[in-house]
Amino acid sequence: MSNELGELIAIIGGSLTFFLFMVALICVGWRLARVFKSHPKTLKESSKYSADDARFMRMAIDIASRNVENGGGPFGAVIVRNGEVIATGANRVVPTCDPTAHAEISAIREACSKLGDFKLNGCTVYSSCEPCPMCLSALYWAGVERICYGNTKADAKDIKFDDSFIYDQLELDYSRRSITCNHFLRDEALESFRKWAAKEDKVEY
Repeated sequence: MSNELGELIAIIGGSLTFFLFMVALICVGWRLARVFKSHPKTLKESSKYSADDARFMRMAIDIASRNVENGGGPFGAVIVRNGEVIATGANRVVPTCDPTAHAEISAIREACSKLGDFKLNGCTVYSSCEPCPMCLSALYWAGVERICYGNTKADAKDIKFDDSFIYDQLELDYSRRSITCNHFLRDEALESFRKWAAKEDKVEY
């Protein structure tokens, strides 16, 4: 009887150890997944690009450099379709007191206005720096085909343009974010959504 009890205890002990090990492994994996999700890797710099790619990227870089001399931030962007420059943009956050006046956003606005379309299908964006989360989102909404950049977000961080905290914030529960978020009057807010859903002549985007 005592031998059987000892074997049972050994089995339970072994199972418990394995269970705790698996829990620890899952926790580590979850944490690593959050880290990699919060801080996406930067692309390896390519040594293969066309002459046009180099020309348009240097144009964006030149815009960024000249913009610093004109009181703006060190960022420039060029939007190209079929080898033709559709629009350019520079970071004018400080001169215009507009936190959304990033180079890519400015270029998107100019391109859409010029083309008379809210979509930039078939366009390539050349940016002197890897787009921040706001600009990247805008480029996706605009439907561009390709994004090319020079400096990385790590390079931007080195000169105090750090957007990694935004990725970190998105991973946090609302109660832990640095900006207070409150949710109320949903039933009333849904009225405009119902009108949109019922509107037969709407232009979807």
